[in-house]
Amino acid sequence: MALRNYEIVMVYSLSKGDEAVEALKAKFTDLISKNGTLGEIEEWGKKKLAYPINYETEGYYVLVNFSSDEAFPAELDRVINITDGVLRSLIVAKGE
Repeated sequence: MALRNYEIVMVYSLSKGDEAVEALKAKFTDLISKNGTLGEIEEWGKKKLAYPINYETEGYYVLVNFSSDEAFPAELDRVINITDGVLRSLIVAKGE
């Protein structure tokens, strides 16, 4: 089974405070490390959103690089979509 390289950008809600952001970061880095190889994590921090999402105008941005098999990103996207506190996310397969 060949591993592919991916990167994901997640935007977390700031409405529940910094502890909720930290919990979400830990949850997703643990999930990625259990199903693949965790790479570089860049925390871009609080930024103004281009447009309001659920009446929020700021979000906490995190970029994560990882390697996994081809089935895992779909599962990761499913978990993100059912998790409260994630405003937006985008998973991209990186070129070889």
